[in-house]
Amino acid sequence: MGAVTSTFIAGVEAIKQGLGQPIGSLTQLGTIRLGKRTDGRTPKIKDFVPLASLECLEFGTWDIFEDDGYEAAVRARVLEAPILEKLKEPLSAIKPMKAVFDQNYVKRIHGPNVKAGANKMELAEALMDDITEFKRSHGCSRLVMIWCGSTEVFHKPAAVHQTLASFEDGLRNNDPDIAPSQIYAYAALKLRVPYANGAPNLTTDTPALLELAKQNQVPICGKDFKTGQTFMKTLLAPGFKARMLGVSGWFSTNILGNRDGEVLEDPGSFKTKEETKLSVLEQILQPDLYPQLYKDLYHAVRINYYPPRGDAKEGWDNIDIFGWLGYPMQIKIDFLCRDSILAAPLVLDLVLFLDLAQRAGMKGIQEWLSFYFKGPMTAPGLYPEHDLFIQLMKLKNTLRWMQGEDLITHLGLEYYD
Repeated sequence: MGAVTSTFIAGVEAIKQGLGQPIGSLTQLGTIRLGKRTDGRTPKIKDFVPLASLECLEFGTWDIFEDDGYEAAVRARVLEAPILEKLKEPLSAIKPMKAVFDQNYVKRIHGPNVKAGANKMELAEALMDDITEFKRSHGCSRLVMIWCGSTEVFHKPAAVHQTLASFEDGLRNNDPDIAPSQIYAYAALKLRVPYANGAPNLTTDTPALLELAKQNQVPICGKDFKTGQTFMKTLLAPGFKARMLGVSGWFSTNILGNRDGEVLEDPGSFKTKEETKLSVLEQILQPDLYPQLYKDLYHAVRINYYPPRGDAKEGWDNIDIFGWLGYPMQIKIDFLCRDSILAAPLVLDLVLFLDLAQRAGMKGIQEWLSFYFKGPMTAPGLYPEHDLFIQLMKLKNTLRWMQGEDLITHLGLEYYD
């Protein structure tokens, strides 16, 4: 129950008590246009599609540390003490279950609240027992699982990930290529619980777990929450491309001092994060189609652990662009953001949208939720769409489709007939 999870839970409880507003949440504040611009139909999204209400949400967590929800939020130092004191009762009631953890996959943190099992299948079954008991004890009718845990070390799909049968054999045989996040995802999908991967880990984007999601008709999405520096890239890069401005270099560096920063000090975990951060510009700018503008782009990403900064991450970007006749220009961005403040509303939206998707009979990869991720999952062989504005159009058109409304193309010729 790290900074993101504790901030998300505390935020929902604060909103329920009227202590704050759900700023940053599309499900709570966003609207959706229906029909023509002249029709005047723009309801809130939460009034248009049947989303679960915040009052219906119950929270369950796993963590390698024993801190309850209140203690975790205090330790994370994201929210200030006065608001946390008002939320102490509901937060203190949230006790983390023992976690599945493997030091080989997250090397910079250690904790005592860890499950033991003869093999990884036993650990998966223990997680399924936790899920079943949580559902029973809290009187829940439906569940959603969101991975808000640490970034695991980089690894590629192995033989064990190719089929569901080989994956289950690997669980029984303690295959070292099966990471903890994959065990959580397996447990969720076996119980038909929708799953979102908020980290860049290799998880449901493997043939084995995709097979299980389809077999059990479970919606999944991921990966890696799009919050700070990469969020800015998906705002700016589409603008450069739309105006046919060239980009010769984009240097990005970050400093942060929370547990995420500590984990990313390990080169293996940083490699996992770097993969999703670097992929964004290439997919948006398409240098193969625009070689004169982007083929020589130098793109680098650095992350540095700096404890004094805590959760208040600083992302600095130097962007070298060029315009008419090749004349160079520069843009510099210094984004002093709060990582968990930006991530918390994404978690809420994913909980509500995944629950909606399951009730709508949608299964497998939910590409319409790419809006929330650095490394969006897509069908095998299909390149991801990273442009934030196209992603938002896809999301809203999916909601229109669900409700039998006309999709909006923005062609607009009917206004001039």
